[in-house]
Amino acid sequence: MTAGAAVPSAGAVGTYRPALTLLASLFFMWGFITVINGTLLPHLRSVFDLSYTQTTLIESVWFIAYFFASIPSAKLIERVGYQRAMVIGLGMMAVGALLMVPAARIPSYGVTLFALFVIASGITLLQVAANPYVAVVGPPETASSRLNLVQAFNSAGATLAPLFGGYLILGRSTSGTAAAGTTTVLTQAERLADAQAVVLPYLIVAAVLAVLAIVIARFPLPAMGAATQRAAKQERRGHSLWKHRNLVFGIPAIFIYLIAEIGVGNLFINFVSQPNIGNLSHQQASNYLFLLWGGMMIGRLVGAAAMQRIDARHALAIASIGAAAVMLIASVATGHVAMWALISVGLFHSIMFPTIFTLGIRGLGPLTEEGSGLLIMAIAGGALVVVQGWLADHYGLQASFLLTAACELYVLFYALWGAKPVMAK
Repeated sequence: MTAGAAVPSAGAVGTYRPALTLLASLFFMWGFITVINGTLLPHLRSVFDLSYTQTTLIESVWFIAYFFASIPSAKLIERVGYQRAMVIGLGMMAVGALLMVPAARIPSYGVTLFALFVIASGITLLQVAANPYVAVVGPPETASSRLNLVQAFNSAGATLAPLFGGYLILGRSTSGTAAAGTTTVLTQAERLADAQAVVLPYLIVAAVLAVLAIVIARFPLPAMGAATQRAAKQERRGHSLWKHRNLVFGIPAIFIYLIAEIGVGNLFINFVSQPNIGNLSHQQASNYLFLLWGGMMIGRLVGAAAMQRIDARHALAIASIGAAAVMLIASVATGHVAMWALISVGLFHSIMFPTIFTLGIRGLGPLTEEGSGLLIMAIAGGALVVVQGWLADHYGLQASFLLTAACELYVLFYALWGAKPVMAK
């Protein structure tokens, strides 16, 4: 299938529904696998006796893949088409999941980093291929509705991942089931046994990805049409991306927001497990991580309805103020007040990425595709979560969330001024 193939009649709604159902499974899987890191990281921290800096470096490697894999992914799609690219992306993810098996059996911190990089590179390819495909696979007037629908499946995957990881990883390890408030020093035998806990869940993930790749390879997906092709060179002549303030400030807004979102998700279990916060075991804490991501799913549904009446910039400003407030509370309070403040940030974070993305490409015209690509590459900002890990090591885990509050303030600046779609002089 090539990008220039004709699109079936827009009236054949039945043609698109099976395709959207199948594509929704892609969004579910990459949301699921991305968030399962939230339960994997505290587990690896105990197995390899890592500092917070080393722990967050694992997630940094994950997001570095977005930076390095985005452009090669686009070129691969031009060569093999969208459907084959999705199959290749799923295959890469399955290979990366299988690499977690030798990483656990050795066990090896380096092999773990490599395996996660491979998985993230496959997810990047899926992101670059699936998002524009969903946008044009049906009638243009319902493109926004389709994208919101599949994004809800992404949030559903993110919501279920902590329960899966909590049961099959943390629930089957010595460190994950240690009594709340205790400092568990694992023996060498216990470390080796705990490392094996990731084998079964990643074998399950690899099997599901392989089956999904086979299904998509054999599924008669509707062909892509001219709507996905880049605007003609002469149409783009005289236009410059860098004259659009909403894009220029939107790229760092995505970059900085990802630092906040990923930092909260990755350090959540370690934070609420502390005796002065939630006093929970890692397994118990994973159930509250479920609430954090569930809040993001609910927030997206509420935000989508609210933004039919409220300007997107105003909604983003309200969300950023709320997020900054609860992060300040989480940084200075103790007990359940701090714990629930951190959980509640999911509601405020929910609308940030899609709203910033939409505001960033507003008014770009023939430059929309290039602008979208830059915003997707900005997801690599999640790699800088290692900065929060360094702060946690040197100034304390709770104080490190002041960085998150600072990130929310930049999003507020973007909503109030940077997002105005005015071409800079």
